[in-house]
This record gives sequence, C-alpha cells and structure tokens, in this order.
Amino acid sequence: MESCHRMFLINSILCCAYCTGESLFDVKTEADSNDVTECDQPYVCPECGRQFTTEMSMTAHRNSHAGENWCIKCRKRLSSRKALHKHMNMHRGRYKCRECGRCCSSTNDLAEHMQSHSGEKPFECTVCSKRFATSRNLVKHSGTHSGEKPYSCDECEKCFSSPRSLADHQNIHTGKYKCPECGKCCYNTSGLNRHRRVHSGEKPFECTVCGKRFAVAGNLVVHGQTHREEKPYSCDECEKCFSSARFLSRHVNVHTGKFKCSECGKCCYHSSGLRRHRKMHSGEKAFECAVCGKQFAESASLVAHGRIHSGEKPYICYVCHKEFDRRSSLRVHMRVHTVCDSTGENCYTCYECKKRFSTRSALCQHVNIHTGM
Repeated sequence: MESCHRMFLINSILCCAYCTGESLFDVKTEADSNDVTECDQPYVCPECGRQFTTEMSMTAHRNSHAGENWCIKCRKRLSSRKALHKHMNMHRGRYKCRECGRCCSSTNDLAEHMQSHSGEKPFECTVCSKRFATSRNLVKHSGTHSGEKPYSCDECEKCFSSPRSLADHQNIHTGKYKCPECGKCCYNTSGLNRHRRVHSGEKPFECTVCGKRFAVAGNLVVHGQTHREEKPYSCDECEKCFSSARFLSRHVNVHTGKFKCSECGKCCYHSSGLRRHRKMHSGEKAFECAVCGKQFAESASLVAHGRIHSGEKPYICYVCHKEFDRRSSLRVHMRVHTVCDSTGENCYTCYECKKRFSTRSALCQHVNIHTGM
C-alpha cells in the first residue's frame, strides 16, 4: 500500500497535508512513521506548485509565502516566527499543568501558572504592597498608580494604560468572543470559555478536601485557603481573623467603604459584589429562563432555577447520600448529622466511626479514610 502522508512546512513547522494541518511533528522521522493510504490532492499552491488534500491546508501553506506567522490550529496570529513556535507548545501539550490540565507555552509560563494553585505571589507592588503571582500582572497593575492611560477606545472613549488592554476591550465592541447562549461579549477566548460554564453548569475544578467544585481554577485556589486551620491575618477594626492576606484585604473594604452603594450605603467586599447588589435597586433582570420565562438578575440564579425544570440535584450529602438542588439546602440538611459535645466544640461527627472534629474540613479529610478517596 503506497504511503502518501505528504509533508509541508508552515512557518518552519512540519505538518501533514492529509490531516489538514491537524498533525504537527517536531522532526521528519516522526512524520514519516505516520503513514496513510494514497489520497487525492486537488488543491495546488499557485506560488510553488505544492499539492494539498484540502483548501484549508493549501491556504495555510500560502501564508508561509507571505511571511505571516499564524497558528493553523486556532488561527491566532503571532508577531514573529519565534513567538509562533512558542505558541505551538500549548497545542502540543508540552508544558501541561498536572493540577488542572492547562497547557502553557514554556517552562517559565508553566512555573508562573503553578503559582495560581499554590497561592504564592512573589511579585509585590512598591506603591500599595499588593502582591501578584506573575510579573506580567504586576506590570499591568502598576499602570493604575501612574494614572496615565494614553490608549483610548474609538467606540466608547474608555482609556487604558496599555495597548493590550485596549485590544482586549475592543473585542467586546466587535463581538469577536460572543456567547451564543445569551449574547454576552467577552474579552478573549478564555473569558468566553469561563462564561459558558455559567450556562452549562460545568465545574471541572474540585476541592480535594470537601469536594466542592468550581468553574474557575482561581476560585478553587482561593477556596482552598478556607480549609487552613491557621488564621494569622487579623483586622485592626474588628479583630476578625483570616487565613490569607487576600481575604483580609477584601474584608477591610467593608470598613473603608471602598465599594459602597450610593442608594442604601451598603459596603461590599469588591466591585463585582457591588454591581450585583445594585441590580436589586435597579430591578434589572437580564437573564431569562427559556422554559418558563422567569427572569433573574444574575446568571448563577438562572442556573440554579433551571434545576427545577431539569430535576438535577448535584449536591449530595456524603453521610446519607440525599440529593439537593442547592448548596444552601445541603448545608441546612447537614445539621441533622451534627452532634456537639458538652463543651460546645467538636460538633462535626463522622457517621461511620462517630469520631468528632472541631472543623468541617477536618471531618471531610477524615471521611476520605472510609470512602477510600
């Protein structure tokens, strides 16, 4: 059987014409070993006469003549050939995070990404002492102190401190990353992917201690700090203690009134919380149920409501396996299994061996012994 797994170069990357650019090889010996049967190649490059099985492969090849550096996998355009080679590492899965499966473009990018799981933030702002996991985020943040925002949007005249921030913002106006479910426009593909989980209910990131799931890896990292027994960060105003500097900083915003509602004076932890709160005053309900037409102010409320129609009950009691459609209902139910000792402490009791614990997280860790997790 004749082999015709013809190879061609796109920006010095060896690709398979038969696979329409889907197969990418680092070396020719690897490509030669991947043989297929003979096939037609009706598409011919007018520049050099090379033949291709699909129009997409031929178009990708023609761009190599024009000197353009764009990815044949995701159509992203890169500034240089070196940047393209680095970008392709993400598609090859060469630098893959073992925690969440995210693929990075280099060892440095992977190391920076891993800090999002560890919670480490080695880069500190010299002005306000806010810490960041990556140097890139610190540089971006530093622009907020200078007050200089020379890059303005032609559509809404909003100004930005960097051309990259402006480019991301303009994607909202062009609708480049638009949600097909609700029409919301996002900055980029990762933002759109995160947003679409609101509609699908997908939560791929699970806490190994209590089993709680999250749609965003960063939220899992923040949640993980709630299981820490130590709470070394205390508020000077009310002496409330927190497990991380981030939680303390968020709490302090309530005392300073940084995110204060102009209608009722309520102080929120952060800007997104204030935006959600303001919808109570405006009566805005942009999210509508496709089944019954009921409207909601938040997409999360719509997702929770949808379970009434679907019958889905994703929250399960680890003790008696009763199912619930809301996390709050499960929390109320768990009080049935809670028994406190005479001191009022050690209120969390293992259903299997009756051993008691002072915190829910300690109980959850113990239960894994019985479940084999």
